[in-house]
Amino acid sequence: MDAKLPELPRKGRGAISNPTPRYEPARTERIDDGWGGASSEEDEEPPRLATTVTIDASRTVIARNDSPDIPFDRSVNPYRGCEHGCVYCYARPSHAFLGLSPGLDFESRLVAKPEAPKLLAQELAKPGYTVEPLALGTNTDPYQPIEREMRITRGILEVLRDFNHPVTITTKSALVLRDLDILAAMAARGLAHVGISVTTLDGALARAMEPRAPSPRRRLAAIHTLSESGIPTAVMAAPLIPALNDFELERILEAAAREGATAAAYTLLRLPLEIKELFSEWLAAHFPERAKHVLSLIRGMRGGKLNDPNFGSRFSGQGPYAGLIRARFQLALKRLGLDKRDWQPTTTLFKVPPRPGDQLELL
Repeated sequence: MDAKLPELPRKGRGAISNPTPRYEPARTERIDDGWGGASSEEDEEPPRLATTVTIDASRTVIARNDSPDIPFDRSVNPYRGCEHGCVYCYARPSHAFLGLSPGLDFESRLVAKPEAPKLLAQELAKPGYTVEPLALGTNTDPYQPIEREMRITRGILEVLRDFNHPVTITTKSALVLRDLDILAAMAARGLAHVGISVTTLDGALARAMEPRAPSPRRRLAAIHTLSESGIPTAVMAAPLIPALNDFELERILEAAAREGATAAAYTLLRLPLEIKELFSEWLAAHFPERAKHVLSLIRGMRGGKLNDPNFGSRFSGQGPYAGLIRARFQLALKRLGLDKRDWQPTTTLFKVPPRPGDQLELL
């Protein structure tokens, strides 16, 4: 009888496997058909996986949401997929809408939106547009490695600067410092806020969970530079994973506070759709001795399941263990002075900038 072959971790990649997208009519699996060669394959490290980028053809760029537990109603995502390769990323299932796998495809087959700055300017200039903070980095990281060359995020920030439009950025990349000139000038007018995600202070754990993201040390250094430049900066301890990094919560907040962070937030690990299997597979490969314990604690915070999609509890969980984390977080906030609202966005400065050929106002 044919046996399914185990997938092996790839250097520099977070997901172990590349499951068939959920909308595809057929599934594929690697099997040992009994004709030899399987044992030698299992002993070899899988080949490096190259990153490919295709161009998105969307004609709009602002995504809207009405979620009651998200503090913004609009966002822009310059990229689909993320090369950081964070195994826990809740955005992975979105790749299935492209006919691509939420596994290795999500971190190696990327889609870029080079027209995003132009499209954003067109949408902001429409009559009747009302101003509220626009979020960058809500789905995939706007400062993932390909941003160094494509510079789409910088183009978006240039548009927001020209319109005097408030922006809040979430990233785990020190590349955000490249745009310090724009962000500092905007922050001086109450138009910019940055949240830096610090998942762990353990470099080895970070390399396993977030293989192509900057090290924890570089993220803390980014918090320091942003804060020193007058940019309101928060630390995001996210996601917290029970029995893996949740014990680091206070240490992460303390380290960020020392570097100048003025606010903090946390979320518990979310495992929607394919991420359940991807994360379980990753746990078994990297932490086999505690995999069952981690998953058991997750179920205890998610009503007996591995995921809870309900508003109000999906980010913070429920039950005694989740309650303990919540209490620890609140105590640390007060002790470290991170319990103050660190940003009051300015929405009154918004103005559509003149374009070549526009008629000048007489008054």
